[in-house]
Formats: sequence, C-alpha cells, structure tokens
Amino acid sequence: MTRLIKSGALATLILAASSAAYAADAAGPATDWNAVLIFAAFVLLTLGITYWAAMRTRTAKDFYAAGGSITGLQNGLAIAGDYMSAASFLGISALVFSAGYYGLIYSIGFLVGWPIIMFLMAEPLRNLGRYTFADVASYRLQATPIRAMAATGTLVTVLFYLIAQMVGAGQLIQLLFGLDYLYAVILVGILMVIYVTFGGMIATTWVQIIKAGLLLVGATLMALLVLAAFGFDFNALIAKAIEVHPQHDKIMLPGAAVANPISAISLGMALMFGTAGLPHILMRFFTVRDAKEARKSVFWATTFIGYFYILTFIIGFGAIVMVGPDPAYHVGGDITKGLIGGANMPAIHLAAAVGGDLMKGFIAAVAFATILAVVSGLTLSGASAVSHDLYASVFRHGRVDEAAEVRASRITTVVLGIVAIILGVIFQKINVAFMVGLAFAVAASANFPVLLLSMLWKGLTTRGAFIGGFVGLICAVGLTVVSPGIWEAVFGNAKGSAWFPYTSPAIFSMPLGFFCCWLFSVTDNSATAAKERAAYEAQFVRSQTGIGAEKAAAH
Repeated sequence: MTRLIKSGALATLILAASSAAYAADAAGPATDWNAVLIFAAFVLLTLGITYWAAMRTRTAKDFYAAGGSITGLQNGLAIAGDYMSAASFLGISALVFSAGYYGLIYSIGFLVGWPIIMFLMAEPLRNLGRYTFADVASYRLQATPIRAMAATGTLVTVLFYLIAQMVGAGQLIQLLFGLDYLYAVILVGILMVIYVTFGGMIATTWVQIIKAGLLLVGATLMALLVLAAFGFDFNALIAKAIEVHPQHDKIMLPGAAVANPISAISLGMALMFGTAGLPHILMRFFTVRDAKEARKSVFWATTFIGYFYILTFIIGFGAIVMVGPDPAYHVGGDITKGLIGGANMPAIHLAAAVGGDLMKGFIAAVAFATILAVVSGLTLSGASAVSHDLYASVFRHGRVDEAAEVRASRITTVVLGIVAIILGVIFQKINVAFMVGLAFAVAASANFPVLLLSMLWKGLTTRGAFIGGFVGLICAVGLTVVSPGIWEAVFGNAKGSAWFPYTSPAIFSMPLGFFCCWLFSVTDNSATAAKERAAYEAQFVRSQTGIGAEKAAAH
C-alpha cells in the first residue's frame, strides 16, 4: 500500500508538472505559478493525510465511518467542507455575477434544509444506522428491495452532484495551468480515486476539515477586501453593481428562471428537502460516537455554512463591480466574449482584482481543495452504496467478510472515477450551481420521502417504500432530462422546445414520491406488512434513546 500511495503521489506530481510544460507551449491562459505552488502544497499535504489514514483504516467501520471517532465540532466542520462545494463557491458567485439576486435564492435554499436535519433526522439517523442511510430505511423493512432502491437513489444523486464538481474542477485547472479541459478533469479523477481508495472516511474527513478552514478564511478575506473598497458600505457596493451591470436594477429581482411561482416553489423545495436526502451528507452522521455528537455536528455545520453563504453574496456583487467591466478578465479583452476560464470563474478573477496574483493563487488552490474534498465524499458514498448496500446485502445477503466488502468499495471507487471524468467532459458548459440543484431535486424526490417516513411513520411498508422511492426517482430524473436546463442547454435543442417548462421538478416529483409511499403502504395487507408495522415500536425506542445503537444492523 505504501508503494501504491507513493506511486500515486508521483503520478500526480508528474501530471501537474506536465501541465505546466503544456502551458508553456499551448495557446491559452498562462500558467499561474502562485496557484500551482499552493495547489501542489495542498496535494502533497492531502496525500500525506491519505497515507496516515491508510495506516489506520483496518476495518469496514474505519473505511465507511472513520471508526466513529470524530467529534461533533470536527464533524460539523467536515460536513461544512462536504457541503460548501464548487456549486457553493464558484457556482453561486457566478450566478450572482450574471443574474444578481437570483443567486441568493440558491444560497438560502442550500441553507434552510439544515433545521430539518437538526430537529427530525440527525439523532434517529445516528441511533439506527451504521454506514449508509439505507441501513436506517431497511431497519424494519425487507433489506433486499429497500437497499436496492436506496442504492439506486444514492448513485443517481451522486452522479448529478459529481458532474458539477468535475466541471468546476476542470475549468479551474484549465484556467490555472493552461491545461486542456480533458486533462484537467482526468487529474481531478485520479486524485479523487487515490484519496478514497486508500484513505477511506478518515482521509476524506480530514481533507474536508482542512478544506473548510481554508475556504472560510479565503472567502472572508475576499469579502473584507471587497467591502474595504467601498468603505465597508454594503449599500454602496449594491448601488455600484446596479450601475455597471448590463441589466441594471433587474439584478435585484428574482430572475426569469423563478419568475413563475411554480418554478420558485419547486426550486425551493428541491434545495430545502434535498439537503436531508443527500447520501454523502447523511453518511457523515455515522462518523460520530453518539446522537449528542450528531446534534452538535448539525449545529456547527449550520453555523459555518450560513456564514459562508453570506460571504458568497458579497463576493458575487464584488465580481459584478470589479470583474464585469474590466476587459482584462474577458477572452481576448472583449467583454462580449465571456470570462477567461469559463462562466464559473468570477470568484477566481475577483481574487486577482482585490489581492493580485498571490490572492488569486490562494483562492484558486482553495477552490480546488473544495472540489477534491467534495468529490471524495461523494465517491465514498457512491462506493458504499454499491459495496455495502448492493454487493454485501442484496447480492451476497450478508454472507461476506469485511475485507471483501471494502475491496468491492475500492473497485467501485475506480469505476466511479472513470464515470465522473466522462460526465465532466459531456457537461462542460453547464453552470455548476444549476447542476447541483438538479441533484437536490433527485435527493428530495427519491431519498428523503423514504428515509423520513421510515423513521417517523409506523404505517410504511416495504412495498410502499420501494414503489414510492422509485416513482419519485424516475419522475425527478425524467422531468429533469426534458427540462430547459438539459433538453435545451445540454442536448442543444431549440429554445422553448423543452417538454417540461420548469427549472426544477421537485414540486411534482417529491409529493408524488410521498403519495406513492403512502398509497402502496396503506393498501398493503400482507402478513409481512403487519410484521413491519409491529416492529415500529422497537425501532422508535432505539431511534430516540440510542439503546443498542452500536449493534444496529439491518435485517
């Protein structure tokens, strides 16, 4: 393993060095050596953490849940690191830069899901589960169909989310190194596979903690520098943004994408309830020792995330004023041709505007750290869904040792890395915050109804959960594909030709998921359903008290 990690580090450094050489010869953005050096330092640090974690990853619990040894504060910071993704930092700043107030809707939506997790889900999750949210959903229900449904919902959500991270990473490395977008995405995929394959949850957790600290410091510094340019008068910043933006005072309106009340409510539902269905976030609650620490995790995570989203709004408006009118940050010096590096890069250019090349290098490296931490968490949750839920429980019916299960997870990690690279190339032009919004819609429609009802409703049966989960999933994915964001922006069809006119499907797909869970449960009069309802009392006691939580396992 030591040789493998060393060879992985060497391969990474060689690829980074080759990117610099490529930049010297190829046309495109010049290599930003400040960013390259900070980036290389971060990569070396995280590879060192991965080596340290690999030496301590001996059991399945170590690999999936960091041995349950993470404190509430550490886990809260790690959750924030997992949640403050490329969509949060690059995507929301870009949305504010291009559309003003509309970007704030995403910030608020991403945040307001946390009270649901705090008051309804954190404690029961920790008391009932082991490694994945499927452990909770299948606690009193039949393992095979529920785990199959939960693993499918997890993988679809993870893939949508991964697309956003890979696109953001590819555009960022392309801007820093002058490296071709394809090679940039491959570099991210290689690093992601190394972290998860060797370090598991221990390495992923500490990468997320370090990244969250760097991101909060970097974003704070950027916001302070922007405000300092306007005498710390936020109103003056907004007034100047309205003056220089091509849409002027229209940037203070919600925007065309949510001008329709149905679109606005649907997007809000996706962002609010999708948070409580994200598998890589839910998985973090199994890394702490008890429910008390799980609640602390949510408190700290909400604090850090809320503060960060305030900063993204300042950064976005700062970019309108300092980046938008400046030809230096546009392709060929022509404002009409778009930003250098792509539409997701306003925050990176703002760092150069307020702090020069050194600040740009630091912020770019932090943004890359952000992406690596998030893709590691996403990949680990996807791999655990395949190895723990499908391979160990559905295909092998529990008759598999821990070593074989962890080996299956590592193989899955490599496969997911390859898939993520391919999807990152296909969806190169899409806004990363928008893409994550679609992932939230799937999570809200497929994962959230089944998980919530399995913990809080006695009447839920296997049939209801299985059908309701798959109906919500199929509806969300189907409507997403035929929505303007995919049908027109990705597939290249004519504007106005999308079959589904709204930006998010959650207002239709999530209630349908809940309804099908209810309908097919109340009409289930089988003997198995009666046993599942009778088992709810014992589940409820454990979910509230934690008695026997360490031995909690699905049937």
